[in-house]
Amino acid sequence: MANKQVSREFLFRRLHSLLGVIPVTLFLVMHLTINSFATKGEQAFNDKVGVLETMPFLPFIEFVFIFLPLIYHGVYGMYVAYTSGYNANKYSWGRNLMFVLQRTSGVFTFIFVIWHLWTTRFSGDAPSFDMVVQIVSSPVGFWFMIIGTIAAVFHLANGLWGFFIHWGVTVGPRAQRVSAYVLMGLFIVLSAVGTSALIAFRDAVA
Repeated sequence: MANKQVSREFLFRRLHSLLGVIPVTLFLVMHLTINSFATKGEQAFNDKVGVLETMPFLPFIEFVFIFLPLIYHGVYGMYVAYTSGYNANKYSWGRNLMFVLQRTSGVFTFIFVIWHLWTTRFSGDAPSFDMVVQIVSSPVGFWFMIIGTIAAVFHLANGLWGFFIHWGVTVGPRAQRVSAYVLMGLFIVLSAVGTSALIAFRDAVA
């Protein structure tokens, strides 16, 4: 019985890790890329969103390849965050800090994603430049979007670092150090893309 429970837990964690990398990473990168067109103006952003909205079978694609993976990764991630022990003596200070930040950023990102989807995708209105402008028109909405975007990007970058280790991609210390530098660069670039887009939306507030 104990072996079956361990095997099931291992499978759940692997699925959580895999779903957090493949569909969620693609969704986040695509989402930030589309948002980046806000820096080119309202028409450029709305044109890109319009192209996405005309995709065939979009509701099915969103539900199967975005919402279901997000729900599983988010809900199981909350369980992992709740049950994981924060043992400062088990790892080095840096590793333990990244462990804690990964869990806390995951919890914050889960809350942020629910709020973001509720106020945009499930608001009853078609996504548009004006919709985001209204959200960031208040300081609370703007800074919540900024912090949520940075938390999501950090969770992605740091999660990829752990994913590469656990799946045997980066085995030795040198490979892990190189991947850490590369993923830190990814974190900086994606954070800059997301932040600059939100600033563009805010600057458009009449």
